Amino acid sequence: MAILWYKALHIIFMVSWFAGIFYLPRLFVYHAQSNEPIVHDQLKIMERRLLYFVTPFAILTLVFGLLLIYEYGSAWFKFSGWMHVKLVLVALLYGYHGYCFKLLADFKHDRNRRSHKFYRVFNEVPVLALFAIVILAILKPF
Repeated sequence: MAILWYKALHIIFMVSWFAGIFYLPRLFVYHAQSNEPIVHDQLKIMERRLLYFVTPFAILTLVFGLLLIYEYGSAWFKFSGWMHVKLVLVALLYGYHGYCFKLLADFKHDRNRRSHKFYRVFNEVPVLALFAIVILAILKPF
């Protein structure tokens, strides 16, 4: 029964985390496009609040994911190649999340040097990772 709770909570926190990392780069797009100080000030507040709001969801996603791996056991993990690939993608997402803190600091201190086009592409990274992760988790191809 615990494993079902872990799965449910893992998915709930993952969806909540992704909602934030889908929207945060969109705010970065707007910030990079704008030349209005008032807009910049408002976006700085929104960006900071959003990133700090979703970070606990990222942590809880990891906690419940690790609990799932523990519950399934080391023999299962050893022979689940798809999970190894998924974990590499997940590690990259945590790197992405961490990089968002750097970008947040750049905007906060008016040091952004990237265009709105960069942030439009940057915004697609978690979408592509999510597609790959879900496909791996459902199809378990190897």
